[in-house]
Amino acid sequence: MQLRTFLAGDMKAALAEVRAEMGPDAVIIASERAKGGGVIVRAALDKMEAPEQQEPSEGPTDFETTYRDALVRRLRDGKPAAHPTRRRFDRAELLGALARHRLPDTLAHMLAEESAKTGLSDMTLALAAAIDARLTPAPIQFASAAALLVVGPNGAGKTAVAAKLAAHAKLAGRAVMLIAGDVAGAGAVARLKEFADHLDAGIATADSAVAIAPMIAQAATHGTLAVIDTAGFDPRQPKAAAAFSALMQLDGVEALGVASALCDSEEISEIAAALAQSGATRLVITGADLARRAGALAAAALTPGQRLAYITRSPFVAGGLEALTSLGLARLLVEAGSAQ
Repeated sequence: MQLRTFLAGDMKAALAEVRAEMGPDAVIIASERAKGGGVIVRAALDKMEAPEQQEPSEGPTDFETTYRDALVRRLRDGKPAAHPTRRRFDRAELLGALARHRLPDTLAHMLAEESAKTGLSDMTLALAAAIDARLTPAPIQFASAAALLVVGPNGAGKTAVAAKLAAHAKLAGRAVMLIAGDVAGAGAVARLKEFADHLDAGIATADSAVAIAPMIAQAATHGTLAVIDTAGFDPRQPKAAAAFSALMQLDGVEALGVASALCDSEEISEIAAALAQSGATRLVITGADLARRAGALAAAALTPGQRLAYITRSPFVAGGLEALTSLGLARLLVEAGSAQ
């Protein structure tokens, strides 16, 4: 299942973008007007049932929550979503699909066992039920969010995630301040400044927790959301994690971990767990558009003790942040896995 969020000046322009980016088979599943003008359109490539109509929400995050809840309700009620390729449950076949996606063996066998226990005859729905018991979605309420500290390994896509967070906050009606905490990285500040200029957001630099703290406090007094981009580090290394502890402990800050789906599945699971242990309360998984196998995505999303905020399928700000549903992940593992 491919989900995309489009922002445009009007519905006609939004529909043109949907057709250009996703083709004529894309289905519009939700739309609403954005604060400050324009429209937000949510489209899918699946021929699934559209979610029940809801009152307009404050921003794209609420769309994700509504859509996820509608799918999970349908799943728990035993009502399969409309889809052209339904497959009967077969434990061995499911294990084969999970193996092709390179899930860690322990996780794969656990999901297969829990899927079998559901008693559902449809393989995708059985796996979705097993995933639903383990996946902890935690989208951000941008209208009331505290300052966000973006942390994670080098190359995970933290700067792009910081820009996407800022874009969603702007849609929710918040003023935004982007703070570059990585002042030594080559081109890091310049890239963040480009994003800030594009989003009409404030930009500042700070090289320590001591310098960042007053910026966060000042932003809070004006209702501005501070989004802090940081240098990369390996959270599994105690010394590296300790160096970031001061940032994690800043008042009024929530740490948001970032990890790439292009990692080995066991590596990303370790990284996600270490980020949670270091103080990151939610996780964003990047690179879902480039990963041909979803084992790393699933391993990170289902890491015990970690809450999944979003995944990203594009390095561009317009690609937005997407919530991962249990049914969407199951489809990715079962249906894409059978074709590999």
